[in-house]
Amino acid sequence: MTRPRFVCASANPGKVAELAELLGPSIELVLRPMDVPDVVEDADTLAGNARLKAIAISTAAGAAAIADDTGLFVEAFGGAPGVRSARFAGEHATPAENRELLLVNLRGWPDRAASFRTVALVRWPDGREIRAEGVCSGRIAEDERGVGGFGYDSVFIPDEGDGRTFAEMTADEKHALSHRGRAIRSLLAALGAELTS
Repeated sequence: MTRPRFVCASANPGKVAELAELLGPSIELVLRPMDVPDVVEDADTLAGNARLKAIAISTAAGAAAIADDTGLFVEAFGGAPGVRSARFAGEHATPAENRELLLVNLRGWPDRAASFRTVALVRWPDGREIRAEGVCSGRIAEDERGVGGFGYDSVFIPDEGDGRTFAEMTADEKHALSHRGRAIRSLLAALGAELTS
């Protein structure tokens, strides 16, 4: 049986590498077409943004696409930045600027509880789709720690871990606990059922 082939909707190198690791050798992950412009992520939910990306890439490539959207939900901010996590410090903010704003705004807050949430979605050109979600609860560190990962990894300490941030863990350690790891494992299980039905 040939491996299922999916076009990756993300243009974020860190996310593409992580998805490839999580999907493993049973899935062929193909980079998105270079001529596809960035998708405007203006939905008000993670699922909505994942769907927007998957539809755009599936349509452009004429093939099944895999997309995900992730948000960091901070209790002290009423759930923000949430769906706007990548744009927390502004439309064209860098990940470093987003982390800096988060830490500055949380300075002095006793409650640093937060959760990472990911919605992963596969969409075929005929409109079929499979969706899965993953959540990881934790807290925001006082300062950035570690050099691994990307995005908010250097400031997020998962509750199920040993006190290290995601950026201080090996890739395998992070994948075992992370929101994206959980979402992709659920997606693979659903995908296996779809492909064998």
